[in-house]
Amino acid sequence: MSPALSNQILEDAYAGERELYKATLTAVANARKLRPVFLERQPRAERHVTMVAALGKPAQELIAANLIRGWLLKKQNAVLCDFLNTLGIAHKEGAVEDLPESMDDEKLKAGVDKLLATHPKETAIVYLHAFNGMNDQAWKNLNEMLQNDPRLQF
Repeated sequence: MSPALSNQILEDAYAGERELYKATLTAVANARKLRPVFLERQPRAERHVTMVAALGKPAQELIAANLIRGWLLKKQNAVLCDFLNTLGIAHKEGAVEDLPESMDDEKLKAGVDKLLATHPKETAIVYLHAFNGMNDQAWKNLNEMLQNDPRLQF
């Protein structure tokens, strides 16, 4: 994702999800073998560059995924709800109890098309990748779309 969106996710966590932000900062500090206070004392813009670089490493995938999920649920709830509503999946404010094992190709295409038409492209792409990665029921057709549809590439 773009540096601007990465920074926005961190800024939103800093402003509204202090516990999530603190946990992310601590994980990044530990990965870099630093004390968290070292990062906390840096100017936020500089700190976020350091955090984004660390979160892009495979070892920090779980921490990065938690940060993105928190951002999506709190700041991008309309994206979640629009996608699930278009697919006809029952949810509570974007959270799903039982996800179907598969999704009809036409419904999925309609859901993806709606997201791309009504939300910023990069936000829609981040959501679709996160959705595909965080669910036990990974849909083969969504995975293929994410890999092959040029509209869904970063």
